[in-house]
Amino acid sequence: MRFVMAPDSFKESMSAAAAAAALTDGVRQAIPDAVCVEKPMSDGGEGMTAVLLSATGGQLASAAARNALGEPVTSHFGLTGDGPAGRGVAVIEAASVIGLELIRPGQRDIMRSNSAGLGDLMGAASRLGATKVLIGLGGTATCDGGAGLLTALGARLYDATGALVEPLPGLLHLVKRVDLSQIRPLPTVQAACDVTNRLLGPDGAAAVFAPQKGATASQVKALEAGLRQFAAALETVTGRGIRDIPGTGAAGGIGAALAALGVELCPGAKLVADVIGLGRAVTGADWVVTGEGSVDGQTLAGKAPAVVAAIASGRGVGCVAFAGRTGPGASRLVGSVFRELIQITPPDQDQATALETGPANLRTAAAAWAGRLATRA
Repeated sequence: MRFVMAPDSFKESMSAAAAAAALTDGVRQAIPDAVCVEKPMSDGGEGMTAVLLSATGGQLASAAARNALGEPVTSHFGLTGDGPAGRGVAVIEAASVIGLELIRPGQRDIMRSNSAGLGDLMGAASRLGATKVLIGLGGTATCDGGAGLLTALGARLYDATGALVEPLPGLLHLVKRVDLSQIRPLPTVQAACDVTNRLLGPDGAAAVFAPQKGATASQVKALEAGLRQFAAALETVTGRGIRDIPGTGAAGGIGAALAALGVELCPGAKLVADVIGLGRAVTGADWVVTGEGSVDGQTLAGKAPAVVAAIASGRGVGCVAFAGRTGPGASRLVGSVFRELIQITPPDQDQATALETGPANLRTAAAAWAGRLATRA
């Protein structure tokens, strides 16, 4: 039997590559002669650089930048080699420079975190001569609508009196005008969004994602108001309906700023799948195996397992998903998206232990599933 292992990372437990290896080990415990093709995935969030550099034989480059709180850091981005993405393509993860996990819990401040560091890396990639920049959006500590990114590239924000406004979430409600005329030239940019959420509203950047970054209910309301005002200023200067574009809510609204610059917002998992040749690998397989740390109703909003399942379905191949945990809405995915959805964490295992033993849990669960397949065969 031929299996294609295409999981995303299991956050804080294992990378996508480690998850693919664990799935292979588990399946071969039950089916020793199984042919397993490993195609680690990413939806544009954490792990995208590693996945694409592995697929294209690229390397990392380092650059000075700022973290989400504006502190100087040395960050990194990828430069692809001779692979499907082509030579000279820079791969930048927003989470690698302005990620939530890079800020200690006691120092996190959603109202003062911005995206300038991502603009720093975009500028560094351009100076190195990158012909194209792929940006993975997701996992950020920010909810600034990409205001910091724009100012890092040369934009200016002004209030009603003509005074400059700092690109901080807590000040966006003051922005009346955005000047994009001094934006520095960039190579072609394409953004990989890990969600399809729009910027504003009940499914927007503030309402859905800010609480995950520590925002209180009152802060969510303030962030929403700031993003609404900032979106209005962006729409005035660009003449485009920025707020209505799917993906503009990604990474705390960074998708909105990129859309204002004319950047194409792509479903991240589809972009990665195209680069690594997942469709070709799936053709003729008996099973496609995917998964990530958490699978729930939001998985359908552009997450990697759902995209992998759609690619498999389009080629008439069944797809099974493994998850560290399953959440609300997960049961609706069984039958409609996945043939099976298997939680790998034992019910009596605490979270810290589950994260530590994730690879072992995944191997065990994969072996049990493959064993059932072998019995039916």
